[in-house]
Amino acid sequence: MTTEQKPAPDITVNAGDTQLWVERTGKRLYTGRNSRGAEVLIGSVGVENVFSPGELLKIALASCSGLAADAKLSHRLGDDVDVTIKVSGESDPEEDRYPAIAEEMVVDLSALEPEARERLITMIHRAVDSHCTVGRTLDAGATVQLTVTGER
Repeated sequence: MTTEQKPAPDITVNAGDTQLWVERTGKRLYTGRNSRGAEVLIGSVGVENVFSPGELLKIALASCSGLAADAKLSHRLGDDVDVTIKVSGESDPEEDRYPAIAEEMVVDLSALEPEARERLITMIHRAVDSHCTVGRTLDAGATVQLTVTGER
């Protein structure tokens, strides 16, 4: 009996055929763009009005958790529910990586009975664990492939 192996994923494509790129716009400054017209300014920590790459990683995780939980939150607490997700994590300078990232989802659950509150919290955790692609990727440790092209 043979086992069928999944083909390796095509790492050269994005969801919805969205194109993503960054362009150098100054000394240690880049602008991230997508083919839908969005932009984000990227630079070193300490530079005003930009996100650092590490901050973007953490924001990607927090926003992914929020989007994964959004249907559960709005269904139970209403479409106008206020949600803030705080995210943090110090880098380890010796390893040049983030060994841990912490998220805190802040949402007013005071209108819920204790049992309903615990049920919703459980559903939020399940939704994030099942549907937050960024968190699942970080947990699994994605491979990264860099190709340097010398000509355009």
